[in-house]
Amino acid sequence: MVLTPFVSETVWGGRRLIDEYSVVTDKRNAAEAWVMSAHKNGSSTVANGEFARKSLREVYLEHPELGGKNCAGFSDFPVLIKFIDAAADLSVQVHPDDAYCLKKGSGAGKTESWYILDCEPGAYLLLGFEKDITREQFRQSITDGTLTDYVKKVPVKKGDFFFIESGTLHAICKGILLAEVQQNSDTTYRIYDYGRLGFDGKPRELHVEDAVNVTHTVVYKNPCTPKKDGNVTNLVACPFFTERVLDIDGSFDGTADEKSFVSLLILDGSGSLECAGETLEFSKGGSIFIPANCGDYKINGEAKILETRV
Repeated sequence: MVLTPFVSETVWGGRRLIDEYSVVTDKRNAAEAWVMSAHKNGSSTVANGEFARKSLREVYLEHPELGGKNCAGFSDFPVLIKFIDAAADLSVQVHPDDAYCLKKGSGAGKTESWYILDCEPGAYLLLGFEKDITREQFRQSITDGTLTDYVKKVPVKKGDFFFIESGTLHAICKGILLAEVQQNSDTTYRIYDYGRLGFDGKPRELHVEDAVNVTHTVVYKNPCTPKKDGNVTNLVACPFFTERVLDIDGSFDGTADEKSFVSLLILDGSGSLECAGETLEFSKGGSIFIPANCGDYKINGEAKILETRV
């Protein structure tokens, strides 16, 4: 299935996804393109085949077997994949885990990962703290406006990969374009937003108390080191998703077994996919969802592809 994204515009978003990744929207910008989403707040849409013009959420609710056996253990479709274009700094924020959301009675936990597609010279992320601090110090830094004195700036370059577990303070900063794979959640606790206004002319809401409750006030250490094996780079395998990058120059053979769907996000290049007697053409920015149990598939062309499974 070829997917078209749900597009989100924000005060920090840019237009690179529109100009370079074939994202179509009449919104002011394309801050985020939810390229594989079955979330209630914004679902991708199927563009071809028997489910054409239906949302991926609708299709999955009607046919949960398309997700595969590994999805059956989750209460909802487990993964959301995005492109994010930060023309300005995102807020300093944190995401809760499932246990906190269950206790609170709302939201969903969010562990995520970032693959850097491009960035301006000198670009950086905010990730965790320069040194371990107490929860009381964290709360006081928010109150007195000194939070950014404590957080850690992490320089980035194209091709870097970061795994961000729930509870990690973070911010994507100006000039970064990335692909995000995450738990299927839209729950964010905003801590600091530079005093700027939203499109409605009002300050954007902060969620300080929840943030203090869930943030790990420690130095960030990236738990994942990508491992290259021929034309495949394994990024991460966690309880929520497994990711790898395929660098294809000619052809690549894969399998969609009964365990999981396969998401193919085209980061660069073009080519075709042969699967279940069907051939689909793809290009940069494209998103393809191969249902579980479709069997063997072949990718032809020259392309860099982010492959995600559960």
